[in-house]
Amino acid sequence: MKIIPTILCGGDGQRLWPLSRSIFPKQFHNFVGEHSLFQQSVLRSFSSENAVIVTGEKYRFVVRQQLQVIGRDDADVIIEPSKKNTAPSIIAAACHINHHNPDAIMLIMPSDHYIPDTEILNETVQKAALAIEPGQIICFGIKPDRPETAYGYINTQMGDGPLKKVHQFIEKPDQETAKTFLQSNNYLWNAGVFMVRAADMLAIAQKIDKEMYACVSTSYSNSKRDLDFIRLNVPSWEAIQPNSFDYAFMEKSTHIGCVPYSESWSDLGDWNAVARENEHDPDGNIIHGNAHQIDCEGSILWANNKDQVLTGIGLNNIVAVAMEDAVLISDRSKTQTIKMMVEKLKSQNIPQATESQHEYRPWGWFKTISNGDNFKVKILHVYPKEALSLQSHQHRSEHWVVVTGTATVVRNDEEFTVQENESVYIHVNEKHQLRNETSDELVLIEVQTGEYFCEDDIVRYKDKYSR
Repeated sequence: MKIIPTILCGGDGQRLWPLSRSIFPKQFHNFVGEHSLFQQSVLRSFSSENAVIVTGEKYRFVVRQQLQVIGRDDADVIIEPSKKNTAPSIIAAACHINHHNPDAIMLIMPSDHYIPDTEILNETVQKAALAIEPGQIICFGIKPDRPETAYGYINTQMGDGPLKKVHQFIEKPDQETAKTFLQSNNYLWNAGVFMVRAADMLAIAQKIDKEMYACVSTSYSNSKRDLDFIRLNVPSWEAIQPNSFDYAFMEKSTHIGCVPYSESWSDLGDWNAVARENEHDPDGNIIHGNAHQIDCEGSILWANNKDQVLTGIGLNNIVAVAMEDAVLISDRSKTQTIKMMVEKLKSQNIPQATESQHEYRPWGWFKTISNGDNFKVKILHVYPKEALSLQSHQHRSEHWVVVTGTATVVRNDEEFTVQENESVYIHVNEKHQLRNETSDELVLIEVQTGEYFCEDDIVRYKDKYSR
């Protein structure tokens, strides 16, 4: 019995803005525990089989880097050309798994949920895998501990063995309905975790939505290998009508079982959910980072920058999240409205809605610390054994100062190393490359001078990441 962890990693987590933004969403952050939520989802040891990750173009190198950190870079990573919601993503993963393991069972999971008790979860997964019937989809339901209005519910009835029969899927209820659900043993939160055999998933998709199945299967059949990614075919993928797995298949399938899970689980869907999973002080406050309070109650003070002090005085039931370039202040009862604020910022073309000072690249990341009309200053972090492309610029010069590590520099026809406290100057139009050939991180300060600093002033001649 092969169980293939199938992890969906394309969400942008807007309700946890400003920490989570589309350029680097919540699944790649560490909110609780030692690793990011994505890394935690991969490390849950359901089986010895390699995981299958479905993600988007802009997250592909972050996914690979975080997999490498935890020693799971043998996972298969499928790249979606664009977001089409969860139903096409799951079919694409089923195509891939069915191609290699026709009888394998898919365990479909979001990448941004927090499930601390992996041992009990593993036991639940194994029981479900032993009980699954041909052609059946199993969903996992969480026993509610409060009248939650932000989750969907599963109306279940007792069935034979470890599975319950599914009577109905119910979208987010109002408060009074949620209270009624809490009092009944038949209603469970929909965790968005599913189990199905790959071959069965394809048969179900072909029966219920032939058009979606045809587009996704064609896109996978015409996919191409790009480095260590599987890149789906664009024209076939773009013909897909977006739809969620719940709407497209769960509400239309007739052979569904549900496995109850009564241990701790959270989708970390907003700042209140994050607060529930973190320790609070005697007054019910969540204090994170360089944050301090006097006479506050039930508030969240989250300082993300160690060099920035966040203080609160006399706050009651307030969320205050401080980033270097954006600050959120909200009543805790309004945290579900944060997504609306992000959309408002987008409509006004405010870059902080989606971007941050940290920008991630396959070789590492950089942070812009100062800029003006004719200069820009960045801090560059280059991962061990990684390299920037061989490139040139028509409108700017660059001055690199090594802060930590040893840089290997190519400048026109010469190649040399630059040590800590040493620097090198790159003139306009000079071909150049920066490499970190060591096992340690390389940190530099880059000072750009010129008249134009945008990404389209990069002419690439050679790039290990095929950009």
